Amino acid sequence: MRLVRFGPRGSEKPGLVDTQGTLRDLSSVVSDIHGPTLSPESLARLRALDTSSLPAMPADTRLGPCVGQVPNVVCIGLNYSDHAAETNTPIPTQPIVFNKHTSALAGPNDPVVVAPGSGKLDWEVELAIVIGRPAWHVSEAEALQYVAGYCLCNDVSERAWQIEMEGQWTKGKSYLGYAPIGPWLLTADEVPDPQNIDLWLDVNGTRRQTGNTRTQIFGVATIVSYLSRFMALRPGDVIPTGTPPGVGLGQKPPVFLKEGDVMTLGSDLLGTQRQQTIAYSDAMGAAWRAGQLPAL
Repeated sequence: MRLVRFGPRGSEKPGLVDTQGTLRDLSSVVSDIHGPTLSPESLARLRALDTSSLPAMPADTRLGPCVGQVPNVVCIGLNYSDHAAETNTPIPTQPIVFNKHTSALAGPNDPVVVAPGSGKLDWEVELAIVIGRPAWHVSEAEALQYVAGYCLCNDVSERAWQIEMEGQWTKGKSYLGYAPIGPWLLTADEVPDPQNIDLWLDVNGTRRQTGNTRTQIFGVATIVSYLSRFMALRPGDVIPTGTPPGVGLGQKPPVFLKEGDVMTLGSDLLGTQRQQTIAYSDAMGAAWRAGQLPAL
């Protein structure tokens, strides 16, 4: 199944994309695409639905983050040896773990805001794991049983904040909207092999990244098992698994995003995203501080 969330920002409804490519409204069946919906039992009930009986939505309906009410975004860094090489970083012997703040989550086609003071804004197409069952101290052999599905993620990164400032990577990764996910969550039963998923990303029509998860240093099962040793994973947790080579930091000379640039990224299995970069405004900040979503 291709599960989605659609509608205005902050008021998304649950849905699915049927085999004909039609967006269907699931709000009469489940309250959201979130932790409780992602259990094996719940997903089995959704698979049994007659999707043709669900209301169809217009093709131009906005898509939000494909998972809602996400407890944590736990990321893996430098998970492709050729990406580590292009950033002049030693190949890790254990998964490198960092977090993105959940407010970084965004819809697959939402604009990306260039933060004040940002000068090294970068792109990273990634496979993201979505947890479907509580996972704590699980073995690699059983780890995939805890995965509800997979989605595309753009791990947008401000490299100066990530690398040149003191402290952890989190502040370079967590700006509002710097984790677009979707367009859909593809349930695990429709992914024959998570270690054979193609990924690509273009900037302004120029191909920058081409890769496949077969070249990951640490595969999906290893990542889920490894993380479950150090934290109790919860249904709805999103785990971006690293990016293949071709990021802006790795270009010679480095190339970074500026206002008006367009990123398009995708995968044959996981769909496509498109984001245009826009400037931050004082009105955006004022709206957020007032408890509202800023207009983008």
